[in-house]
Amino acid sequence: MIRHSYKTSESWRALPWKKFRRNLFRLQKRVFKAVQVGDKRKARLLQKLIMKSTSARFLAIRLVSQLNAGKKTAGIDGKKSLSFEERFNLEELLKMNSGNWKHQGLREIPIPKKDGTTRMLKIPTIADRTWQCLAKYALEPAHEATFHARSYGFRTGRSAHDAQKYIFNNLRSACNGIEKRVIELDIEKCFDRINHSAIMDELIAPKGLKLGIFRCLKAGVNPEFPEQGTPQGGVVSPLLANIALNGIESIHRYHRDQGYRITNKTPASSIIEPSVRYADDMVIILQPKDNATEILERISEFLRKRGMNVSQKKTKVTAATDGFDFLGWHFKVQKNGKFRSTPSIDNFKAFRKKVKHIVNNSNYGATTKAEKLAPVVRGWRNYHKFCRMDGSRNSLYHIETRAYKVFNRETKQNRYSSKKLLDKAFPAVSHSENKHISVKGTKSPYDGDTAYWSERKIKLYDGKTSFALKKQNHKCASCGLKFIDEEQIHLHHIDGNHANWKKNNLEAIHESCHDYKHMSKSAS
Repeated sequence: MIRHSYKTSESWRALPWKKFRRNLFRLQKRVFKAVQVGDKRKARLLQKLIMKSTSARFLAIRLVSQLNAGKKTAGIDGKKSLSFEERFNLEELLKMNSGNWKHQGLREIPIPKKDGTTRMLKIPTIADRTWQCLAKYALEPAHEATFHARSYGFRTGRSAHDAQKYIFNNLRSACNGIEKRVIELDIEKCFDRINHSAIMDELIAPKGLKLGIFRCLKAGVNPEFPEQGTPQGGVVSPLLANIALNGIESIHRYHRDQGYRITNKTPASSIIEPSVRYADDMVIILQPKDNATEILERISEFLRKRGMNVSQKKTKVTAATDGFDFLGWHFKVQKNGKFRSTPSIDNFKAFRKKVKHIVNNSNYGATTKAEKLAPVVRGWRNYHKFCRMDGSRNSLYHIETRAYKVFNRETKQNRYSSKKLLDKAFPAVSHSENKHISVKGTKSPYDGDTAYWSERKIKLYDGKTSFALKKQNHKCASCGLKFIDEEQIHLHHIDGNHANWKKNNLEAIHESCHDYKHMSKSAS
C-alpha cells in the first residue's frame, strides 16, 4: 500500500505541468479575444473545450488541493485534504461529470464582523471547489473582456494598490483634490442579496456550465431569500459578484471639458468615470458641482435591479479634506492641498492585535515568536509600502520596543541574541509614497501581451526577488514559463541553506515549482 502511494505521488509530480499551463492559457487567450470582438458563440465553444480539457482539470485539482490558502478547510463531507491517489480519482470524476456537475451542501462557519454581527462563510467540498475552479478557468477570460477598467477586486493582474493609486491620481494637488468630495458606498449584505437572475442573465457560458453555476448558487441559498445570494467561501463567488456589479462604475461620469453634454458620439477618451471599485467596496469621487443625491439615486436603481440596496447607515458623502477609509487605508487631502495615504486606524489595530497575540504567547519561545512574526510584519509593511509611513505608530517603534523586552527576558538578557531576533521578527520593507505603477486601462493577462505582464511582475517586487526576475528574463528558473498568472513567486535557495541569502544562491520560481522541488528532496 505504501509503495502504491509512493508511486502515485511520483506520477503526480511527473505530470507535464508546463504543458498543462500552456494548453490552458492558449484556450483562455482565445476565449478573451472572441468576446472582445463580439463572437460569443465561438467563446462558448472554446469554454466547452476548457471544461473538457485534461490540462484544466489537473491544474484545478492542484490549485485547490495544493496551493490555495484555504486548502486545509473541510467542506460538509469533513475532508480536509486529498491523497495523490484521490487527486487522480477526482480527475476521473471531473472528466465524466464536468458538464453536468451536482453540488453538495455547504459547511457553514460564522465569522464575526467589526460591527458585532456575524457573516456566514459557506465552504463547499474539495470536489465542488475544484469544479468551481475549472468553471472559473472558463468564465474568467470571457468576462475579463467586458469588465470595467476601474474594477480592481478579485481580478487577475489587478490589486488594491491599483485602486489606491487611482484615488491618488484624482485627489492630488494637481487635480484640485482639496475641492472634491467622495461618496463612500456600502452595499447592504452584497454577497447575500445578489439576484441569481442578474448573474445568470449576464453569464457568458455554454449550457452545461450555466447549469453548474445555477446549482452552485442554489447550494448556498438562504431559505428566506431563495432567489438571492452567492456563497462566500466558494472559488467562483467573487467572480460572480463582479459579473453582477459590472457597470456600476459607469453610473457617474462627466465630459473631460466640464459643461459639455455627453452624447452617444462623445469619444471615450473625453469621458471621465471617477469611480473605483474593489469587489463590493466602492468610492465615487465628486467634482464641486456634482449632485451626490442624484448619483446615489441612480446607483440605488442599478442595485435594486440586482436585488441589492445601498446601506443608508454606512454610505456617506465626505469632503476629501475630512478624510475617509478604504481598503485598510486612510485617505486625506491636507489643508495645503497635498494628498496623504496612511494605514487606517482599524487596520493598524487588527495588525497590532495579531502581533500582541504572538509576542505574549507563552506556549513558545523567542526564536519561534520571531519566526511567526516575520511574515505578519512583512505582509503588513508590503501592503502599506506606498503609504506615508513616518511617525512612531507606522514605523512600529512601540511594538518593536515591547517585543525586544520580551525577547530580552526570554533569552536571559542576552542583548545580542535579542537584537538579532528583533531584526528577524521585524523585517524592513522599502516604501515609496504613491509610487505604485498602475495597471494600464482595460488590460488583462488574457490579452496575450506576455511582455507587458511579465515586466509588470518585476515592478511589483523589489530587492532580491526583483534582481532574480531580471536575471532570469522574467521566466521561472524551474519550468521556464514567464510569470504572467496569479500564482505567487517564491525565492528558492539553490544550495538548500535557508540562511544563505546571497543573490547568486537565489532563483525566482513559481510557488508550485517550489513545492515540487521540496517534495522531491523529502522523497529522496
